[in-house]
Amino acid sequence: MKREKPIAALFDFDGVVMDTEPQYSIFWGEQGRKYHPEIEHFELIIKGQTLQQIFDKHFTGMTEVQLQICRELDEYEKRMDYQYITGIENFVKTLKNQGVKTAVVTSSNNKKMECVYQTHPELTELFDRILTADMFARSKPNPDCFLLGAEVFDTVPENCLVFEDSFHGIEAGKRAGMTVIALATTNPTHTLIDKAHEVIENFSQATWEDVEKWINKN
Repeated sequence: MKREKPIAALFDFDGVVMDTEPQYSIFWGEQGRKYHPEIEHFELIIKGQTLQQIFDKHFTGMTEVQLQICRELDEYEKRMDYQYITGIENFVKTLKNQGVKTAVVTSSNNKKMECVYQTHPELTELFDRILTADMFARSKPNPDCFLLGAEVFDTVPENCLVFEDSFHGIEAGKRAGMTVIALATTNPTHTLIDKAHEVIENFSQATWEDVEKWINKN
């Protein structure tokens, strides 16, 4: 840890800040059964990827299908229930009171986040920055998004904590050289233990003492 540089906490959005992953599993499960019945658990395979990544890998050349999925997804996200993960609000406030820089780092695009702001306008004040898929060329599991998080706060990877729930996101955080705290909100704890530096259920019991311990784990 470089003490002359700030500590930064970088949070994935779906499954980390908001409890939305079960809703996306329903949506993408339906798309998988409709267009790729040969792929088992399609909704799990695409977690942590941007919409463009999903299209590039699974819907190449299927222009009309892509447009239809976009239309359906836009309507779906407008109706989604955006509820905070337990303890996240108080935890982020604790970090900010200790001088930690905070950012949402998400594979979601600006259009989706505008839907979120309609329900939670306070989100832009809770976090110092919100970095979306529109701001980086390569998404998770590439480390670009988290490296951008370090850059905007003028800090270094070893001073950054990444909070993630997806396997792609965890890999991205580790490839960025950061300490990764996995949340067992999407995947069960036993599947995360050997992939992240620490695993927690949610933020209800997370303390500043935990942060001090985590930042020295990498």
